[in-house]
Amino acid sequence: MALRVLIVDDEALARSRLCRLLADCTSPGALVVGEVANAADAMQFVTHHAVDAVLADIHMPGADGLTLAQNLRALPNPPIVVFVTAYAEHAVQAFELEAQDYLTKPVRLERLQVALQKVERARQAAKGPEPDLTEEVLVIQERGRTERVPLSAVLYLKAELKYITVRTAGHSYILEGALSDLEARYASRLIRIHRNTLVARRAVRSLQRHHDAQEGEGWAVRLDGLAEPLYVSRRQLVAVRALVAARD
Repeated sequence: MALRVLIVDDEALARSRLCRLLADCTSPGALVVGEVANAADAMQFVTHHAVDAVLADIHMPGADGLTLAQNLRALPNPPIVVFVTAYAEHAVQAFELEAQDYLTKPVRLERLQVALQKVERARQAAKGPEPDLTEEVLVIQERGRTERVPLSAVLYLKAELKYITVRTAGHSYILEGALSDLEARYASRLIRIHRNTLVARRAVRSLQRHHDAQEGEGWAVRLDGLAEPLYVSRRQLVAVRALVAARD
């Protein structure tokens, strides 16, 4: 997929030359999605269009390219900046602003291609590692977005009304479905401790006496990564006790 590039330069001839060079780039390719002559127009463009990389001159009327790079960094999902300038003295300051590369005019095609490769590597690094599709996950729809929660991160699942609370060490999610379906699907990973609760077998640390406000005197499990104990019903006590004994 081609990188979406915005060219920022107050000289029309310089923009035209970059367009021609970018058209010849491969691995990765580049698609010029816009050309502007100053930093203000660049900020306006980036806030309304998807841009992967900004090729920016430094010396421009008004705010210069260094100021533009600083302002871009404040955006939620900033494009990657590559400076293209006739002056080399700003290189150190440019890299302090986390510019991906610094090209001096006249730009050679080979050097521009190297800069785009750096941009592509930086984009991939920012995305993080590719998800392990062999890892068992719970797919959760939450607030208009899809979350893939690895089953290895889940501490417990608790049925509450029509939903299931999925708890990890750092977050709680709401999942639609039936607890019995999850128990059957992930029997090797989860153990039922109560009619409404499944816990991760790997996370069970201990079994202890416990008083529950609703259930009364009984037993509860402690899970690694979780402060509160979880009540164990009498029906499930034998299986939970066997799991704890097997781990000792």
